[in-house]
Amino acid sequence: MLSGCVATSGPRTFDVQENFNSATTFSRLFDATPTQTCEAARRALLSQGYIVGASGAELVEGKKSFQPDAESHLQMTVRVVCVPEANEGKVSLGFVTALQDTYALRKTNNSASVGVGAIGSVSLPFSASSDSLVKVGSATVTKDTFYENFFDLVKRYLVIDQAQADQAQ
Repeated sequence: MLSGCVATSGPRTFDVQENFNSATTFSRLFDATPTQTCEAARRALLSQGYIVGASGAELVEGKKSFQPDAESHLQMTVRVVCVPEANEGKVSLGFVTALQDTYALRKTNNSASVGVGAIGSVSLPFSASSDSLVKVGSATVTKDTFYENFFDLVKRYLVIDQAQADQAQ
């Protein structure tokens, strides 16, 4: 009889969040080698205040922090992978994904008491509070305009690099 009153909750399920399609939000073709494309992406990230952690011929990763208000913190991680698209290697495909992690300020109250045995059972309460950032969310950025602006900036640096190469010859 009691078993009918007990609610059993299984693991929470979610619908599939991904819809694969042929849209080119996260990738672009560039008239440059993968090394040149990743270097332009690195410079694009640096120009916007990102701290570049990983950087190589086919991979660039940068992070940037934001604090929209006193109790929130955001961290954006942008990862660029550059691969050859044509056999001769003069055209590359750049894949970009941006991940935004959200943190919130949490206050934690800590308390302790000290007993002094020599004068009796006197307890003096000590309390303190500490603040810490707790990750409350993480999501891939899906705004087309974010990626369009990034790709435009990469193209700008590729044009600058090509102009400098032409002048050197």
